[in-house]
Amino acid sequence: MDDNKLYNALLKSEEERRRKGQHEGEARPEDNFRKERPFAGSGRKEPNWVRLDVDAGEHPPTVYDSSLSLALISNPAPWSREQLRERKIIYPGMPDKAVMDAYRELRIQLRNRAGEANFTIMLSSLGRNGGSVLTAFNLAAAFAMDSHTSALLVDCDPYSGALGYLVSTPIASGVTDFVADPAIPIKDILYPSGVARLTVIPAGTQVSSAVELFSSVRMRQLMVELKEKYPDRCIVINAPPFRDSTEARILERFSDQIVFGIPFGQVTGDEVADSIEALDSDKFAGLIFEE
Repeated sequence: MDDNKLYNALLKSEEERRRKGQHEGEARPEDNFRKERPFAGSGRKEPNWVRLDVDAGEHPPTVYDSSLSLALISNPAPWSREQLRERKIIYPGMPDKAVMDAYRELRIQLRNRAGEANFTIMLSSLGRNGGSVLTAFNLAAAFAMDSHTSALLVDCDPYSGALGYLVSTPIASGVTDFVADPAIPIKDILYPSGVARLTVIPAGTQVSSAVELFSSVRMRQLMVELKEKYPDRCIVINAPPFRDSTEARILERFSDQIVFGIPFGQVTGDEVADSIEALDSDKFAGLIFEE
């Protein structure tokens, strides 16, 4: 191939790549499928790099892409696939593809509704036999599967101790303890979950005063700091059952989107409609039907 032909071929390749980049993230009607929009700067022309300070004696300071930096989030006791399956936690390549696809669809819908910024989702059950901590955990895990995104599950249901079964490290102090005691730093209530890029904050031990604690200025400061510190983090709040608690109505103020969990066979259509009407908020994003 002579120089002119090679030059023209390079120009043609560059033009095709440029046209493809202009349409990145957009689904054509003929594709007949949904595409997830870029998140946390993944569509920027400049790399979203983060500089990490490490011990120069071991490794020189290095610049990482966000996906590599997020992969370094501490996860000292990762769950095995068998342990994940036993706890009904979703993971890539799980045998029940329909469940995995359902959570991916939830992630797409919620992210597209939120736009490019990070956001906070509150999940509250409309049932009467406990909360939705497993659904909230799996929703957070679905966001954490994106290598450019981290997720944080904030358990604000002090009446349920179910989170401990889903987390691979022992948990102790949590949200209510932090709010009640100004001497506790945020780092002391953050725990690795056993799932990559997913961190959890338990509800804590101050059960009787949860309503007052969730209404406090310190609670508001906590939620603001959690949201603003990491632009590539999605936050999922697990709230007590909406119809049977005051806490869920208080936690609503910290959320950008609100999703109701519908336990199978426990809630009628009229009860769902009444709950949505009682919420009276444009933050309502939809329903998750739980088996």
